[in-house]
Amino acid sequence: MADPNDTRDTGPRVGSPLWAYLAAVITTGFIVLAVAPWLIGSEQLAGLVRSPLFWMLTVLVVLGELRPVMLSSSMTVGGTYPSTMFVFAALLHYGLPVAVLAQAVGIVVNAAVTRRAWHRIMFNIAQATLACAAAGAVLGVVGGRRASGVPWVPEGNDMPAIVLAGLAYFGVRALLVSGAVALHERRSIHRVIRTTIGHQSLVYTGLLGLAPLVVVVMNHSPALVPLFVAPMAAVYFTATLSVRRDHQATHDGLTGLPNRKMLVVSTEEALAEARPGERVGLLLLDLDRFKEVNDTLGHPVGDRLLQIVAHRLTHSVRPGDVVARLGGDEFAVLLPSVRDAAAAREVAARLRVALTEPVRLEGMTFDLDASVGIALHPDHAPDFELLMQRSDVAMYLAKEGRTGVEIYVADKDRNSPERLNLLGDLRRAIDRSELRLHYQPKLDLVGGQVRGVEALLRWRHPERGMISPGEFVPMAEQSYLMHLLTQYVIDAALEQAARWWRAGLREQISVNVSARDLLDSALPERLGAGLAHYRLPPKAIQLEVTERVLMTDQAYTADAVRALAALGVQLALDDFGTGYSSLVRLQRLPVSEVKIDASFVRRIVESKDDERIVRSIVDLVRSLGLRSVAEGVESDEVAARLADMGCELAQGWLFAEPMSAADATVWLSEHRDPSASGLGLLRPAKAL
Repeated sequence: MADPNDTRDTGPRVGSPLWAYLAAVITTGFIVLAVAPWLIGSEQLAGLVRSPLFWMLTVLVVLGELRPVMLSSSMTVGGTYPSTMFVFAALLHYGLPVAVLAQAVGIVVNAAVTRRAWHRIMFNIAQATLACAAAGAVLGVVGGRRASGVPWVPEGNDMPAIVLAGLAYFGVRALLVSGAVALHERRSIHRVIRTTIGHQSLVYTGLLGLAPLVVVVMNHSPALVPLFVAPMAAVYFTATLSVRRDHQATHDGLTGLPNRKMLVVSTEEALAEARPGERVGLLLLDLDRFKEVNDTLGHPVGDRLLQIVAHRLTHSVRPGDVVARLGGDEFAVLLPSVRDAAAAREVAARLRVALTEPVRLEGMTFDLDASVGIALHPDHAPDFELLMQRSDVAMYLAKEGRTGVEIYVADKDRNSPERLNLLGDLRRAIDRSELRLHYQPKLDLVGGQVRGVEALLRWRHPERGMISPGEFVPMAEQSYLMHLLTQYVIDAALEQAARWWRAGLREQISVNVSARDLLDSALPERLGAGLAHYRLPPKAIQLEVTERVLMTDQAYTADAVRALAALGVQLALDDFGTGYSSLVRLQRLPVSEVKIDASFVRRIVESKDDERIVRSIVDLVRSLGLRSVAEGVESDEVAARLADMGCELAQGWLFAEPMSAADATVWLSEHRDPSASGLGLLRPAKAL
């Protein structure tokens, strides 16, 4: 039941507040420990060495240091060791020197068994020594034990002094340990004490309360002292079973990390303790492509990979941060105190760096990566549920945009009430055929002939007026509506193409589809049925996809893409230059046309860099035997520069604005004669 989040063995940074605190406690404690042997007379020392009772008590102290009594798996300062009872008994009976030396021996043996870090060993010895010294001082001042060299047996009237000594012992240990934990985890010492004092006080009351009885039994019948081990063993095993059940309820069985239940408790505590101006951060982390490992190599390998991920995450966060596993390949990291969004992003970046180190399993090397979403209190949410929801929104934005890390932004939250209402309105608009297609021509830059039109979706909301496609299309892509919207647009485009072809306007219509729709195996069948229904050839329609599809390996093997090629429907790559793909990858897709993004085209006259980019794209597209189309052409100078580069086609407001079907029909009819549609005769379109 080791806690993967326990980073107390990590040494403090030299010069830090924790380092200074530990140094002060250790120095003071070891001074007291160094003085202790000098307080034992030679005769008493010889008597102790010959006494079986002394050795029996020392052995019980050592055994009591091996395993702590745990009442809760979530306690910050750990458990309480049964050795406390025998150390306090040694303090009462033999005095301070014997007690602190026996305690030090027990802690050293415990350290050898558990392999703790040296600073923890020295601190534990020091804080136990100081607690014994405080208790011994109380006994000497208030009453009871007077001389350290004479064995002492308490009587009834000594109980007030013993109680005060026990309180001093418990108070010093609790304060010293809580102070170290508070500095280590950057938490308030009041919060640490409040969280742990209840469990600790119960156990200490029982152990310290039995110590006088141990002394009495030692004095009358030493052979009966080991009998105290039996009830202690019963308490230990009962507590262990309780803690195990508690641990199973609040921790993940595979990785040992806290689960969602424990994360809720930890987050609520952090929110309750947050001070004005202080933020609490929740990071949601999802592994990329983990399903492929499970499906390919099986769940055992996937489980081992998750354990490695858990280990890396817990060793990449700050002390006091909580790493939890929510299920599957999803993890959460709670930052109880974080300066601002930039600091939270730094933690997220550090986590991703830790995960990107290659993992070797089953003779194979895995490259891991993750998408991380961040939400902060009070900036983004007031409670745990909203923090979780909004970090989840940010995480999916990071995954969809391949950005790695995203911080929650309300405007991008598709689950906000406003966006959900808009989604419902969009569904009704599709059902009622309230969406309209406008058409923008593409022209040959040399001869001026029309080479097709692009269908652009328009939505006039009955209450909100005209809504930009940039607002509702991304929302549809993240919902169940995208397939319906794509089918609606394709049906409307085919219907309009049929009207134009019957009127002798045989222009190809380009329709934008998402990468997900392109990979839909039902798309070629629906498209083929539509072409047959309207008696149109495959060249009447063209599908445009953004260059993000080049980053999807499925696009090169998908049956849908091959079926579209077999059907004769051409593909165009839209907004090229805004992503991270390369033109070399175009050779693996049946693309016939590449559209250069308007953000580059508009600045080719003013910007040498943009001119070089556009010229390079045009040259490479031509070398691959594809057509290049420039988007966003708005001036004669830009059009002339593109023609000089060898760009074949262009579209933009210089030639025509997006028009309704009726206006586009008139415009196309007027420009059917190539001799009447030379480039020089075209005029800038009237602004909307």
